[in-house]
Amino acid sequence: MGPTAIVAGDLTKTFGSGDAQTVAVSGASFEARFGEMLFIVGPSGSGKTTLLSMISGILRPSAGRVRMKDVDLWALDADTLAEFRLNTIGFVFQDYHLFPRLTTVENVAIPLILKHADWGVALAEGRKDLDIVGLGDRAELPPVKLSGGEQQRVAIARALVSRPDFLILDEPTASLDGDTGRKILQFLREKVLNPQRCILIVTHDARIFEYADRIMHMEDGRITGYEAGHA
Repeated sequence: MGPTAIVAGDLTKTFGSGDAQTVAVSGASFEARFGEMLFIVGPSGSGKTTLLSMISGILRPSAGRVRMKDVDLWALDADTLAEFRLNTIGFVFQDYHLFPRLTTVENVAIPLILKHADWGVALAEGRKDLDIVGLGDRAELPPVKLSGGEQQRVAIARALVSRPDFLILDEPTASLDGDTGRKILQFLREKVLNPQRCILIVTHDARIFEYADRIMHMEDGRITGYEAGHA
């Protein structure tokens, strides 16, 4: 594995106040490295997605810090943070978040459009990434015409189109059968992971643990330990 990519220090997130206060994540500290696929695992409600949201600049911590590529993420103002996320982080949501009225290639091109790329250039780059994920022949179809595994690959292509240093996936196999889920993870290891990229995956799917470099366990909002993956 390569140099340090992410340093999270004492991350805490609480919701509500007083007697109604809930601690979703408490004092979470860890490091991730470039060239690494790190899994964050634990039971439902253990704080995995909340931690992931703080790391990726979506949810502001109640306390603690996140450094990505030596940038203090939550010290950035809102505009700079949005620009950093757009250029540096690719996020794949659990339910894909594809736009039903757009074609597959238009969905993939969205991050480039947000960066004010020419429409034709954005679509051309989107087609390249669809080819990478093996869906070049689906470019003009709407998402509803795709299988669950194909929609997941479209979401990955969209996350990759800006060439991010960090790829973050929330439960990428939750709605996929075992064989399709393993194919997605194999694709990530063989085609997406490289020495200049760090991949974080939140999952409770033990069927894909073999693809991890390291597995970080969470329970009740706390990091409880690590184990080596089998990749």
